[in-house]
Amino acid sequence: MKDTLNKLSTPTIALHWLVGLAIIFMMPVAIYMAENEVYWLYPIHKSIGVVLFVFIIVRVVWRLKNGWLQPVSEYQKWEQLLAKIVHWVLIIGTVLFPLSGMIMSGAGGHGIYLFGLELMAMNPDPANPQAVIALNKTAAGIGHEAHEITAWVMFVAIILHVAGALKHHIMDKDQTLNRMKGNDVST
Repeated sequence: MKDTLNKLSTPTIALHWLVGLAIIFMMPVAIYMAENEVYWLYPIHKSIGVVLFVFIIVRVVWRLKNGWLQPVSEYQKWEQLLAKIVHWVLIIGTVLFPLSGMIMSGAGGHGIYLFGLELMAMNPDPANPQAVIALNKTAAGIGHEAHEITAWVMFVAIILHVAGALKHHIMDKDQTLNRMKGNDVST
């Protein structure tokens, strides 16, 4: 099951769309819950992030094992460079996004849970049962900053990635988007 110039494998397509759409979905939900202090969404957001992290690791391993996708057409050097940069940012960002969230939550004393299943215990404050004590304030702070910075970087990279896909499809009229949709583009 190897990607070719004309047809992408089912794992490549499934992992691309699953991870991409999940992250695109999670970003506005995260903004909404943080801006409006909708605390009941946090456990759901974190749980989806943990599940998504597993798929992200599978996707990264698959990409490294299977190799980078070759363009279906020849492009200018600056377009090839921009595409490589955006793809690297997306791959690294998809790893950093949930990882920084887990570091922020775990080191911040909030624990890590998967839909109620305790993966890392919360560190409650004995003096105030409604509060937690950070296990490592520095790591929690770094995780928080990395999570926020990654969000902005990913937002820009996703916009560039979608714009590039639309440029290929509408302006260049090549088969890049059709190939990512699972079509055999050899015809």
